[in-house]
Amino acid sequence: MKILFIGGTGTISSACTQLAIQRGFELVLLNRGRLRALPDARQIKADISNTAATKQALGDERWDAIVDYIAFTPADIEQRLTLFRGRTAQFIFISSASAYQKPPASFPITESTPLVNPFWEYSRNKIACEERLLRALREENFPATIVRPSWTYGNGQITVPIHSGKHFTVVDRLRRGRPVIVPGDGTSLWTMTHNTDFARGLVGLLGHPGAIGHAFHITSDEVLTWNQIYEAVAEAAGAPRPRLVHIASDFITACLPGFAGGLLGDKAHSAVFDNSKIKRFVPDFVATTRFRDGVARSVEWFDADPARQEIDAEANVAWDKLIAAYERGLEAARRELGR
Repeated sequence: MKILFIGGTGTISSACTQLAIQRGFELVLLNRGRLRALPDARQIKADISNTAATKQALGDERWDAIVDYIAFTPADIEQRLTLFRGRTAQFIFISSASAYQKPPASFPITESTPLVNPFWEYSRNKIACEERLLRALREENFPATIVRPSWTYGNGQITVPIHSGKHFTVVDRLRRGRPVIVPGDGTSLWTMTHNTDFARGLVGLLGHPGAIGHAFHITSDEVLTWNQIYEAVAEAAGAPRPRLVHIASDFITACLPGFAGGLLGDKAHSAVFDNSKIKRFVPDFVATTRFRDGVARSVEWFDADPARQEIDAEANVAWDKLIAAYERGLEAARRELGR
């Protein structure tokens, strides 16, 4: 099969790229070429936001399947329709499991769970993208398939809810015995998926005619609390037992508004998924990476090269201020109530 990946170098797409190559697909990556392409994948260098240049770079090629990892808005989807109408037998859009109803009304989450997220614009845009693709399917038989990852990680990611873009910052805090912030009481249930596990589900859908018009989430079946996740990270880092400071999500977002969308719109709520649909369509799909093992590989990746161990000093200051403010308020409340 001839496959086009739009992107192909991110956390999710890089694992899918490697597996598609292993399975013998003729793989082409469409991206800006800022990262070195794998030797077994052809690369088309173009900035897809430039429609004219992308059309020229693609020429007259057609594809058995296209996977778009980097469309985020309805305008992006409109442009993809312009580029790929009549040129592919399948168009897979990478959406997000954060699009599911928040807070969820029932568990486990299935593909028929309503899509509504009043807290996070990112999720609302993904919902609008899905709606546009389904309209294209109805009106012009555009061969859309929708895939919704939940939090998917690989080397270089430390997946805790209060984190920095410099992921090693949390590992460093844990190793130094510094407190870390946990939303709520830390008992919300969450699902972490290793990118190599996700790839088995996604690659299994490539060229699958029965998947046209369907949506799938692809996640691990392992369910952990946030407390357990922090403890697993600390164990992987060889750190002492973590000092977990439990703070209400609305308190966190009032003080650190940058976390509002991702926290109130996703990670403040339990996320437990029913994966029976992807298993029906891709019978060999199974997530085999336990979080404790996956995060241990991430920590090893950081430890292998000190240049990777970047610390976000600004985030550390903000987190310490929030913890101090919370603890002062807690102590004042105790005194006022005579405790």
